[in-house]
Amino acid sequence: MYDPIFAKSFSRFDRQRFGCFALVLALFIALSISSAFKPTLHPLTLIGDAVNFQLSISAVETMLIDDITVQTDSAKSMVAINETAKIEPLNLQSMLVTNESVTELAREWRNVEPLCRVLKSNADYCEIEGDVRVDANSSTIFVVKPRSYQILDTNAASDWIIEPYPRRGTGFVKKWTVKLAAEDDASVPKCDRLHSLPALLFSIGGFSGNHFHDFADLLVPLFTTSFRFKRNVHFLATDYKPWWPGKFRPLLSRLTGSEILDIDRENTTNCYGRLIAGLKFDSELVVAADSASSSGASMLKFRQLLWKTYSLNRKKAIRGDARPRLMIVSRKRTRILTNEDRISRAAEKLGFEVVSAEGDHSTNLTKFAQLVNSCDVMVGVHGAGLTNMVFLPEKAVLVQIVPLGAIDVFAKLDFGDPAAGMGIRYLDYKIGLKESSLIQKYAADHPVIRDPISIHRKGWNELRNVYLNNQNVTIDVRRFRATLAKALKLLRR
Repeated sequence: MYDPIFAKSFSRFDRQRFGCFALVLALFIALSISSAFKPTLHPLTLIGDAVNFQLSISAVETMLIDDITVQTDSAKSMVAINETAKIEPLNLQSMLVTNESVTELAREWRNVEPLCRVLKSNADYCEIEGDVRVDANSSTIFVVKPRSYQILDTNAASDWIIEPYPRRGTGFVKKWTVKLAAEDDASVPKCDRLHSLPALLFSIGGFSGNHFHDFADLLVPLFTTSFRFKRNVHFLATDYKPWWPGKFRPLLSRLTGSEILDIDRENTTNCYGRLIAGLKFDSELVVAADSASSSGASMLKFRQLLWKTYSLNRKKAIRGDARPRLMIVSRKRTRILTNEDRISRAAEKLGFEVVSAEGDHSTNLTKFAQLVNSCDVMVGVHGAGLTNMVFLPEKAVLVQIVPLGAIDVFAKLDFGDPAAGMGIRYLDYKIGLKESSLIQKYAADHPVIRDPISIHRKGWNELRNVYLNNQNVTIDVRRFRATLAKALKLLRR
């Protein structure tokens, strides 16, 4: 019926637009009614719809192993990772029912986290839940799934080769295989020992034995990775070195309540409901913000753990006019500070009490940690000895002497950047040409002196041999005095 009052509210053009809208609405309602009486879709049609979502059945299963190192006969390829969800077995038959289920499935599969991935630091890391069996004889971690879980795309990889150490390709780390296997696969070993605790598999290979790498590659990453378990975790060590757990036993006992298992010597199959292979590694002596938010770990909490472990009484550096204590970290083999005695006298004239010490492999760590903790300033040439900064009290000052050779980036990465996360103030002193022993070996126009980057391009071994293993330092005391005065000012601030 035509309503004149309603019509007056619209212009002639508006009435035409309204009529067009009504026609479109009627067509939409008609289409909806016809689709409601459409016969049930065949599964193949659903697969076709999944393709429209860029999600074929093969792609669906392949997403379970997306963003990992795919091993093939011809190449290794890497893709990005999604770190937001956990892997769960999929029942495809129960999901292939309606268009709505495919849409929901697409959302879920996009959030599936792979078993293994490569961290930004280029470290292998796997986090696995379910039926996990560790077979040391074959260096294989079997992840046992129902037959229906198996990947439909036969070209997709179901095995991952990993190195459970933060630095890949060191040549000193055993490779392990993480293998997806069906529960009825005859090659899967039976469980000999079933454990209720989760497990953490890591390597003591790599560069262990170097004081810096002991902390940067192992102790801090172990703390970061295991912190969430509150000691309720079983450490499995590959490339086992008996002296290493012995040296750090007081600290390791605060990370796990169990004895560390030398997994390489096991002749039985150990089974777990949850296993992590590899260590979370953010950067040298750093616990990144994302790790802190996910597990509660932080570099400050690591240092608090050190204070408890080694009975370190000083939490804060000295302030005010009290006499501060300065430690010179001595070196006896490479990058020797040749005029250490003159540096000591200069520091004493400024008001410091000076101690000198060298921490090596045989040093009693507890006593050395307590000595470092008694100091307010640490001075030393770039090297592993500066790792002992972890024992300094908060607000202390680290002074790093940076040798010749354009190694500023390494110096900052290893000690400069970590200092802030430890609550330590940082200064560096970059030596001049006349302060390096290299000027006595090479002419001023030699590439070693004139163009250090050309030496860098020859590789790490050449860089290390020239600038780290064959360079000593003779400090310009008058120039260095200004850096010591700045450290004193920071303490009194």
